[in-house]
Amino acid sequence: MLKTRATFALVLSCGLLFCTLPAIAQAPSPDQTEILERLRRLEERQEEFERLLEERDSRIRELEAELARGRGEEPESEAVETESLATAAVTPSEEDETVAESDEADGDDTGSLGRYEPGKGFVLASTKHGEVIWSLFTYARYLNQNFEDTYTDSFGRTFLIDERNDVQLNKVNISFKGWLFDPKFRFLVYSWSANTSQGDPAQVVLAGNMGYQFSEKFNLYAGIGGLPSTRSVNYTFPNWLKNDHRSIADEYFRGSYTSGIWVNGTLARGLKYRSMLGNNLSQLGVNAAQLDGSFNTWSSALWWMPTTGEYGPGEGLGDFEFHEDFATLFGIHYTQSTEDRQSQPGTEDFENSQIRLSDGTRIFSPDPWMTGGNVFKVDYKMVAINGGFKYRGWSLEAEAYFRKLDDFRVIGTIPVDEITDHGFQVQGSFMVLPSKLQAFLEYSKIYGDYGDPWDSTLGMYWFPFDRKEFRLQVQGLYLKNSPVGYSSVPFSVGANGWAYTLDGIIAF
Repeated sequence: MLKTRATFALVLSCGLLFCTLPAIAQAPSPDQTEILERLRRLEERQEEFERLLEERDSRIRELEAELARGRGEEPESEAVETESLATAAVTPSEEDETVAESDEADGDDTGSLGRYEPGKGFVLASTKHGEVIWSLFTYARYLNQNFEDTYTDSFGRTFLIDERNDVQLNKVNISFKGWLFDPKFRFLVYSWSANTSQGDPAQVVLAGNMGYQFSEKFNLYAGIGGLPSTRSVNYTFPNWLKNDHRSIADEYFRGSYTSGIWVNGTLARGLKYRSMLGNNLSQLGVNAAQLDGSFNTWSSALWWMPTTGEYGPGEGLGDFEFHEDFATLFGIHYTQSTEDRQSQPGTEDFENSQIRLSDGTRIFSPDPWMTGGNVFKVDYKMVAINGGFKYRGWSLEAEAYFRKLDDFRVIGTIPVDEITDHGFQVQGSFMVLPSKLQAFLEYSKIYGDYGDPWDSTLGMYWFPFDRKEFRLQVQGLYLKNSPVGYSSVPFSVGANGWAYTLDGIIAF
């Protein structure tokens, strides 16, 4: 198009000049000033023609792009550029390497930006030097709690419950991820805030990790990550049925996010693993000076998807994707840690993981058994086993938990040498209208020496754009003697009664 325009302008200029030359030649003793003036006018006319041609070409390109978007396609020039860049990033040819060397010498760093890739986010930049992808998770929540005003623990202590009825922009998680210089060298950095915790020290967390993908079977990372103690902490977020909160059984038994190193990979088709060595069970809101220096928290997960080799995005819950083949998943998790009283997060720090008795009593709280004894260290061991299936919009998921606390180091006297408790959760869902409406149910229970609390949830998702990136959720959650809770989840410690939520969620 540009070559045609330039040729047309050149021919037009030459024609105009040719037409005026006879007049110039026949003019009786033309003055030099008059000739220069005519040439100037010719140049102005040529520039005007070029401007008009450029406007016409630009309009043609806009119309072609609008027509392509109307057909759900990329404009031809953009599609070719994107495809060539993606190919060059994955399998560079000898010609690509030569061009790259030339570009480096010239300081060129051209690429593509601004495209959206479902499941990844918006590609802000994609060049031969690296790729940066931006993603966002946030939601606005209306919460209405209807709990009993007080609760009494197993030792006769009574506590007030501060019920809530409010609207919050509950969480904002902004992530930047990608690779640098080598597609195998990966990074993730994010800002994570819980507006329900405004004023608390850990209201905003800046965190991330980096790693190198040596092969399909072995990748090494360092930074802040989730201990794979249960399925919900093993990178399934935000592909959950209950938006941004867990059942009380999962919340009670799990570990959380901490700093450390970990490895992961795929051992065979549908068989994956992840193993992490971390600082403690939950480090968000805990500074380095609070850690005990023993570096003895270890958590591992092994999961298998035997029938289809996959289980949807992040191996998460629910079958929005509407599996035509019967998909299955089985997993086992093991976690152990020596926990220190000084290294515990605050009770209102979001994503915190506190070691509690089944009535909600924190074992590191002052005189938890009312016998004059205070715990300053304890050994924690926990096993979680899970399984589930997805088929044509139906899903059913279950997870069982077994926890042991022993080797208590105390000042004073406590009435136990070890504590063992167990529990489970079950979650099921169905796509009432494919890509549009999803209903789900949940039930969990804890069996402990200090009570057997449980919870149950009924909820529904509506996907107004037939996509998961924006959705609305309404749910009713019933709790019986909840042993867990903090401000960024819709329940509190000791809760008895209903909590209702209405969420508008953006996740891409």
